[in-house]
Amino acid sequence: MTSSATKVVPFPARKPPGRVVAIASGKGGVGKTFIAVSLARALAEQGERVLLVDGDLGLSNVDIQLGVQPDLTLAHVMDGEATLAEAVMRIAGGAASPGGFDLLPGSHGIASFADLGERDVQRIAAGISALSFSYDRVIVDLAAGIGHAMLKLAADADDVLIVALDEPASLTDGYAFVKLLKSRRPTARVGVLANRVKNKKESDRIHQSFVRACGSYLGFEPGCAGAIHEDQAVKTALRAQMLLSRHAPTSTALGDIETVTHLVKSGAAFETRVAA
Repeated sequence: MTSSATKVVPFPARKPPGRVVAIASGKGGVGKTFIAVSLARALAEQGERVLLVDGDLGLSNVDIQLGVQPDLTLAHVMDGEATLAEAVMRIAGGAASPGGFDLLPGSHGIASFADLGERDVQRIAAGISALSFSYDRVIVDLAAGIGHAMLKLAADADDVLIVALDEPASLTDGYAFVKLLKSRRPTARVGVLANRVKNKKESDRIHQSFVRACGSYLGFEPGCAGAIHEDQAVKTALRAQMLLSRHAPTSTALGDIETVTHLVKSGAAFETRVAA
């Protein structure tokens, strides 16, 4: 009597979580939210399923830049009125549509959400981690500054993009953020994006400032995530509450965003080196 061969059915491969990229700055007003929104759009255009999270827990403005009015936000989630998944809204058709992405809106003008305790921040971080299994990339637009909530969310991210201007305060505060981030997570992958530059000399000055400071005092050199040139089209797109790609598809800044997107997608933006 012969026995039939046993057919082995493999378990389906589990999808790995999408990479989480935190967009940070030590100082406000550097264009961080514009970068986060533009990066989400560009990655979606390249076929990635993207979730954009407004991580400014007290003064969110991603929805304002996009010209949308969310029914549910992180405030509803923290109050137990909705789950994170229920609060996610679709932008341009959502992550399942070509060029669209999903948005998890933040909260507006709620003082208690600007100073959440450690347990609440951990809840948000865990929720973002859980949602990442449904996406290829999660972009978290953090509030400016070095608050414990922002440092926690940055430390939990796979990659951290520091947005900086060619200004002393921006450079100093950006370095302070990196220093505190590294004290929490020494292995954090950090890239520096120079924004609103007039020329290559300015972008080089921003990157070299971080390389020198981080190399001398923190023992590593952050990656270079490229630069975005000063462009009037960005200002008019923000006033119109439109994506730059739709408002000014031939603008210089949009071309720069495409370059930055390539560096982020390939991981080259966060290639750090041990300082010599």
